[in-house]
Amino acid sequence: MIDMKKYLLLLLLSFYSIHSFASDKLHGSVWKTIDDATNQPRALVKFSEDKNGNLSANIEKILVPSEANKCTMCEGTYKNKSLIGLTIVKNLKSVGQNKYDKGSILDPQSDKTYKFSVTVSPDGEKLIARGYIGISAIGRNQTWYRIK
Repeated sequence: MIDMKKYLLLLLLSFYSIHSFASDKLHGSVWKTIDDATNQPRALVKFSEDKNGNLSANIEKILVPSEANKCTMCEGTYKNKSLIGLTIVKNLKSVGQNKYDKGSILDPQSDKTYKFSVTVSPDGEKLIARGYIGISAIGRNQTWYRIK
C-alpha cells in the first residue's frame, strides 16, 4: 500500500508533467481586433503554437464590409487580395505572467512589418497588442477582445 507522502508526491509529479506539456493559453484562441484610429472592429484572428512554442496568428474573418472579399485599402502586396488565412503575427514568445514578446506583426494595409508584444488581461478577456519599430516606447497599442 502506498503511504500518503508517496501518493501526494506522485500526484504532484503527474500534475507537473501534464502542465509542462500543455499548449500555451493563447493557442487556439480567437480575438477581435480593433482599429486604434477608428475604434472599429477590423478582423478575427486565431493564434496557433508551433512545436517550438512560438505563437502565430492568422486572419480568420474580415469585419470591415468594404474589405470583406479583398483588401481595397491595402497598399503593395495585398492590394485587392483576400486577407483570409494571412499570417499577421509570427514568432511571438511567452515571457511569463500573461506577457508575450519577440514577435512581429504585419500591417497588410501598409505592407509593413513591426516588432510585436502582447499583454493579456488577468481575466483573459482583453489583449493589449503593441506594434513598434526599434524600441517599444515608439509604437502604438490596440486592444483586442477574446471571442468565445
